[in-house]
Amino acid sequence: MKVLVIGSGGREHALAWKIAQSTELEALHCAPGNPGMAALGDCHPVRAEDAEGLLGLARALQIDLVVVGPEAPLVAGLADHLRHAGIAVFGPGREAARIEGSKTFAKEVMAAAGVPATPTLPIARPPCVVKADGLAAGKGAFVCRTQEEVDAAIALAKELGERLLIEELVEAQEVSIFALSDGQEVVALPAAQDYKRVGDGDIGPNTGGMGCYSPFPRVSEWVSEIVDAVHRPVIAELTKRGAPFVGVLYAGVFLTETGPLVFEFNCRFGDPEAQVILPRIEGDLLPAFAAAAGGDLAGISVSESDEAAVTVALAAGTYPASGDSGTPIHGIDEAEATGAIVFHAGTALRGGRLVTNGGRIVNVTGIGDSIPEARERAYAGVERIGFEGRRYRTDIALGVEEGARVG
Repeated sequence: MKVLVIGSGGREHALAWKIAQSTELEALHCAPGNPGMAALGDCHPVRAEDAEGLLGLARALQIDLVVVGPEAPLVAGLADHLRHAGIAVFGPGREAARIEGSKTFAKEVMAAAGVPATPTLPIARPPCVVKADGLAAGKGAFVCRTQEEVDAAIALAKELGERLLIEELVEAQEVSIFALSDGQEVVALPAAQDYKRVGDGDIGPNTGGMGCYSPFPRVSEWVSEIVDAVHRPVIAELTKRGAPFVGVLYAGVFLTETGPLVFEFNCRFGDPEAQVILPRIEGDLLPAFAAAAGGDLAGISVSESDEAAVTVALAAGTYPASGDSGTPIHGIDEAEATGAIVFHAGTALRGGRLVTNGGRIVNVTGIGDSIPEARERAYAGVERIGFEGRRYRTDIALGVEEGARVG
């Protein structure tokens, strides 16, 4: 099978890394890819937003399956454009991708499907959460406990050019729950928990994600039940509306005393959740992607490893306000020599040298028999990697087996 992975971040490197292990893979191509992905397959300088360019590339390479990583091209209708040309795509069409592209639409779908969602408030009064309705690269939600925070959040959210959504502030554990779908059938994947805020102790602004771990203690055995209560009804409702969801549906869920409460849906793998989930999936995942794209997940199962995974994001010193470009990076080989997996997220090659090229630069994933062991291995890799101004959290997966973290 000839596969084209769309995107250039850490999630896409993780997807390419997993697909490259498939016995059914004939050739792996990436567009535009990154230096880490270039070590696994051929990279082509076509942007993820260039639907016509990607269609031409897929035709020229005789691609059998396109796997779309990022959300923006999905919300823009890339999957529809490729499918109309007869190319199989793992990723939802424009109408189904609205589940992430519009939080208001997601609320409407959940209400129709009978899925509990975080309550919407009529006015922005603390405590509350101010959200931009559309895409914001994981940075469009603002937790507000004072009026000053509300005023600042409204100003920031309006800068994103989106209408606002005000929600009740829920204080509960969060978990990311994923499921593959062909528009009818649903297959649960391992759960994970990420760390959105930039600083230790969950302080500072929201980011795209500073780290993650999987499995989620005491929840993993309930993942199938959560998928039955959350994903299946939403996917059935989308199909009923003529917008079957094909790909991976990601639900952000609060674990409340009365049951799961959905605070967001995403139409793709999480980043950095993919960097811990994909290494924990045993066996060949490419057939499942192809089956979903072909509308036939019946009989497909996914096996979850007993091992744990922890990933830590190394980011530019100015992240999330801005990224960094052109700063030399060293120590990748040394980190990988410790046994860590290094996923490139914002890197480039210039003059044959690896340099920074984004906000989150690399994700370092450790695998172990327990979360503490995986955490130790991830940070052992982190210590080997350096670039000027780097920042990272030191508390990823710290104390999670005791259930110490909330938020």
